Amino acid sequence: MSSLADLTVISTMNLSKQTELVLAQYHQRMEEEAQLMQSLPLEEGMRRRDEFLLSVGEETAMLLYSLVKAAKPRIILEIGTSYGYSTLWLAEAANTYDGHVISLEMDAAKADYARQKIREAGLADRVEFVVGDALDYLAKTAQTFDFVLVDLWKELYTPSFDLFFPKLQAGAYVISDNMLFPPHSKPEMDVYRKHLADTQAFDTVLLPIGSGIEISKRR
Repeated sequence: MSSLADLTVISTMNLSKQTELVLAQYHQRMEEEAQLMQSLPLEEGMRRRDEFLLSVGEETAMLLYSLVKAAKPRIILEIGTSYGYSTLWLAEAANTYDGHVISLEMDAAKADYARQKIREAGLADRVEFVVGDALDYLAKTAQTFDFVLVDLWKELYTPSFDLFFPKLQAGAYVISDNMLFPPHSKPEMDVYRKHLADTQAFDTVLLPIGSGIEISKRR
């Protein structure tokens, strides 16, 4: 469960009471699952990792919330819903100015869980969940984007970027998670970071927050 200090920080973010209640549920689940994962042998933990709520983390989520509130992107694309923790923060921020979130997830059960939590927070009209292959959606959609959160399987970062890059509005933000952690993903993340930089289309900063988050703004 979140500490009193954590709850105090969240309360200063001007979140709705419904969202605060749902976040408390998420945080309790994350703490319980973190303890379970630590008790499992490494091989079993890796085998079962899809069962666990492996979110961007509270610090990164609050940064996303603040960025969205400041930038007011009309269309927010989240590539990788998972269980909807970051989706909730994005939707809550979008609700302050009439923005819209499109969240992509391959696993229907995860998307259903996220959809229920968004509904409990009273934000269902802010989020469109798309279940299926993210690359297929990105290849086919004519939608343009003002803000993109990239947080899916690491080998898909670069191919997904190539598909959404032409659909970014001028001034759009691309937020990329897991740039520094876990260590075994860093070679793929380094390739992705260079690929993005080689476009010479972004101003970028890498922050040692959470698992390492890169913020890139299209010029």
